[in-house]
Amino acid sequence: MNEIVIEVNDLTVAYREKPVLWDIDLKIPRGVMMAVVGPNGAGKSTLIKALLEIINPIAGEVKFFGEPYRKARKRIGYVPQRESVDWDFPTTVLDVTLMGKYGYLGWIKRPTKKDKEEALEVLKKVGLTGFQNRQISQLSGGQQQRVFLARALMQDAEIYFMDEPFQGVDAKTEKAIINVLKEMKRKNKTLIVVHHDLQTIREYFDWITILNIRLVECGPVDKVYTVENLHKAYGSTLQLSLDEKGE
Repeated sequence: MNEIVIEVNDLTVAYREKPVLWDIDLKIPRGVMMAVVGPNGAGKSTLIKALLEIINPIAGEVKFFGEPYRKARKRIGYVPQRESVDWDFPTTVLDVTLMGKYGYLGWIKRPTKKDKEEALEVLKKVGLTGFQNRQISQLSGGQQQRVFLARALMQDAEIYFMDEPFQGVDAKTEKAIINVLKEMKRKNKTLIVVHHDLQTIREYFDWITILNIRLVECGPVDKVYTVENLHKAYGSTLQLSLDEKGE
């Protein structure tokens, strides 16, 4: 197995004393494309936010490359849920894309001509050529999601967390996003994606974490993505047709 780049020990998160995640242990190797799946309320988004210190766990330890998040922050990218952003904020597609460079530029130094050229290349990659001067409020949901992806790509991180990047996008956008993610994986990036469509797991991912407050299982899709494990997370009423390996 590749180098472990994310290690989680005994992670517990609670809201008003009610556990949302309970005693989670994970070891995630470099270069995998991992889906995080589970029913509504399973703690999928909470897991990402706890790992990135957006919310504070009540117990547990998280290490990236053997270090706490604050020391590894520049090596980690994050694409939040589209619903969590104020899309009426007056800024352009190019400005948002260039925000991915702020970790390197700092807030004072202005983007260079080379930075802008790189941003235009990234926008081309996500299918947004010609949109650079468009206000983000004028974009469709799928286009907004692609802008987020462009911003993350500009960061050139080693680990990316993405919270439901396919939620509410059309088929064309989903295909564009998955093609970019697979290209990132080929470059040995590690991708952790909160995902809800169980039918596309085998097509999109090679690693999976199945959650329902507690960890059901984490590991390679070929071993972990089984009817038995999915029933543990979703209940026995789950209707799902897997291919032969998953039956």
